[in-house]
Order: sequence, then structure tokens, then C-alpha cells
Amino acid sequence: MTPSGTNSGTPSSTPDSAAWAAAWELLLPAASAPARARGRSLQAALREAVRSGRLAPGTRLPSSRELAADLGVSRGLVTEAYEQLTAEGYLRSDRGAGTWVGGAARAAHPRARDLAPRSPGARVDFLPGTPDLSLFPRAAWAAAQRGVLADLPHHALGYPDPRGLPRLRTALAELLARRRGVVADPERVLVVSGVAQATTLLGFVLHARGVRAVGVEDPGSPQHDALYASAGVRTVPLPLDDEGLAIGPLRESGVRAVVTTPAHQFPSGIAYSARRRAELLDWARSVDGLVVEDDYDGDFRYDRAPVGCLQGLDPEHVAYTGSVSKSLAPGLRLGWLLVPASLAEEVVERKRTMDLGNPVVDQALLARFMERGDYDRQLRRCQRAYKERRDTLVAALDEHLPGTRVSGIAAGLHAIATLPARYGPPERFLERTAAAGVAVRPLTSFAQAVKAEDEVVRLVLGYAHVSPARIREGVRLMAGAVEGR
Repeated sequence: MTPSGTNSGTPSSTPDSAAWAAAWELLLPAASAPARARGRSLQAALREAVRSGRLAPGTRLPSSRELAADLGVSRGLVTEAYEQLTAEGYLRSDRGAGTWVGGAARAAHPRARDLAPRSPGARVDFLPGTPDLSLFPRAAWAAAQRGVLADLPHHALGYPDPRGLPRLRTALAELLARRRGVVADPERVLVVSGVAQATTLLGFVLHARGVRAVGVEDPGSPQHDALYASAGVRTVPLPLDDEGLAIGPLRESGVRAVVTTPAHQFPSGIAYSARRRAELLDWARSVDGLVVEDDYDGDFRYDRAPVGCLQGLDPEHVAYTGSVSKSLAPGLRLGWLLVPASLAEEVVERKRTMDLGNPVVDQALLARFMERGDYDRQLRRCQRAYKERRDTLVAALDEHLPGTRVSGIAAGLHAIATLPARYGPPERFLERTAAAGVAVRPLTSFAQAVKAEDEVVRLVLGYAHVSPARIREGVRLMAGAVEGR
């Protein structure tokens, strides 16, 4: 033990010296704190040592005299700290037996877990749904951010219009009308936290109107079930044919709302035919129903100009939604929802009660990004990169897995690959490719109805986030795994 009033920088020997030494560095800054704050600093440091687990329950602490000498502070400060933390339950004191760490704060500060979706850690990951995040335009985004922070008036930082900043809604209306053929009144555009929030908003409003079931495409996005269930609405799987959602089963289902991806059906990759689009709108008018159009990747068509959206044909029976998740990054959580006039007031009010609106600075940033043409440039950049990767995938499949048929239109971020029967059954193929370090998903994982052709290997291959070289490597590894090479 060092003489009182000095600080050796090492802890005294105590019955729990190992545990005490582990927490020692948390207390040292308290000794050099200003005199008026030293007592509070010591208490805060001890409290954090217990909360963090550095001082485990049952650890015996040095006496007040020993700790005061080691830290070079007055004994009164240590005594006061011990008494305060004992009163709070962090410590316990037994007369004649010393001071110990109590058990009340055992889980006060658990480590935060990261539950974000992660890559499976495969050598090559063909799982669909992810864009190439390295294409995010950092320099242009940073420039737009600087401009927004310099120009945004103070009053704009207050609670926003729950629909979104007028500036962004205007920019979105212009962009969507020009690129996607949307009938876009800025007064009916809502800025949302991605398509997921748009789906949930519509679910709550439909539930309030007495709707208890919504039709969904089968195969289709598995997220719809949970999103609508959170609003008290169940989903009814509806089959597809070569032209899109089959109208007969839709009429027979009795639903009055249905979710669709007509520009590029997920995951089959087909585009709804003109006839089917007309039939779908006829159904909506006949039942006074609602078609929810998820235009998740409508900007990415590689063999021709993208087909215009369904909403442009009947904005009073179609709710249209999209986001920047595929064009910029899903982590931005920025999207849009256009609703029929009959739903607008209820959707806006639900948005208000849900979160009071999206962050103002992010909205202003995206508006500036679109106004300056940066968003159009980003779309062109992504189109070039993704077209090259799709072409690379098709060529690699033809070379290494001959006879494979790639179906669906040349669009989006994924393709459907149907392998020859000799590569089946699917279970064996998936086991072997996984063992080779290649992550893939079969089309059956997106479907609720099992069909006879499901015994054929049909893969949903995401290529947007995979470089051309890795695409070729991944296909080569798949071929080697199933052919025993």
C-alpha cells in the first residue's frame, strides 16, 4: 500500500485483487478530476465498473482507507462514494466484514447486439435482394449534405409535415411521373421509411375499414405475411401464370385488396402482360378494391425502356410504393407511397401517429440529390453495372452448367435459373453447393404452394452485389460441386 496522498497507479492487494485490478483503470480518471467534481466522478466510475461487469457481484472492495491512499484522494470521498452506491444497491456493506459488490445491477448494461441481416459468410453469395453497396455515391451524397446543412433554415428543423417535406414530395412527383409514368400529385405523396412502412401503413388503414385479408402473389415476397399480420390482416396466397397474377383465383378468393409487383414480378422475374394489367384493374373497379403496386426495382430494365407503372392507368384504385433501397442503399430507410384520394387522409393520420414524419435533414438531402440530377446519374451507373453482371451470370451458366435456362425479363437484381434435370434433386444440389461455399436460394423457398416442377432445380440468383469475377467463380464452384469436379 502506498502512503496516503500519493498515487502509485496500481491497486492495493485485497482478497479479490484480480477482479479489482480489472476495474482499476475505470477509477483512475476520477483521481485527476477537478476537486469540486472528484466525488461525483468517483461515484460514477464505481457505478460503471459494477454495471459493465468489471466488478462482478460478490467482489470484495478495498477499505475506504486503502482506496483513498491508492487513488490519492481523501478518505471522506471514498466513504461517501461507498455509502451512496450502497444506498443505490450497487454495493453492500457488512459491519466488520468490509464492502462488497451487490447483485442488483447484474444486467444493468448488457452489450448491445447487432441483429442486422448478415451475409452467410459463403465464398460466393448469390442470395437475392441486395444491391451493390459499394456503388453508393459517397462524394455526391456528402456534397448534397453539406449544401443542405448550409441552406436549411432553422424553422425547418421542427416537427415536419407527416407526409414529408414539400420540397421532397415535389421532387418525387416529378421524378416518378418522368421515369415511371405515375400520376403524381405531390399532395398525395407520402415519404415513408421504405416499402415495409408503406405496407404497414396500408395494412392499418385497411384493417380500420374492416378488411381482414389481403391477396399476395405466390411465389412472392415472404415479408408481406409478417407486415400485414402486424396490422391484424392475414395474407391469402394467389397463384401466377405466364402473364401475371391469375385473375380467376383472385376473383374466387373474395379479397378486395391485393399486393403485386407487375413491372418485374418477385421472384419469378416476369412482367405482367398488357392484358393482365387491364384485367387486374377491371377486377379492382368491379369490387371497389385496391391494388398495391410494389415497384421495388422498376428503374432497372436492360433490354428496353422500363414498362410504365400500373398506377398511371388508374390512380384511384392503385396505391404505388417504392424506395431508394435498390438504387442507393437500404440503410437510408427512405421510400414513398402514393395513395388514392379516398385513402389519403386516413393514411396521413396513421403516419402522423406512427412516427410524426421522417427525419428532416435526410428528406432535404434526398430532395437536393434529385433536384441536381445526381439521382438520375446514380440510376444510370447502377443500370450499367447490373446489366454487365446479369450478362456475366448468363454466360457463366451457359459455360459451366450447360442447358440451364434463364427466365424472366432482363431486369432487376436477380434472375431465375432452371437447371437441367440431371442436376437434381434440389435437396442434393443445395447440399453440395453449400458445401462448396456458394449461397443460393431455391424458388420454392418463396412459394407457399408446392408444384410438380419443384423437383427441378430452380434458383433465384441475386447478382447485383457480386462482381463479375466472383459471379464466374461462384458458377464454376456450383458446377464443380454437382459434377464431382
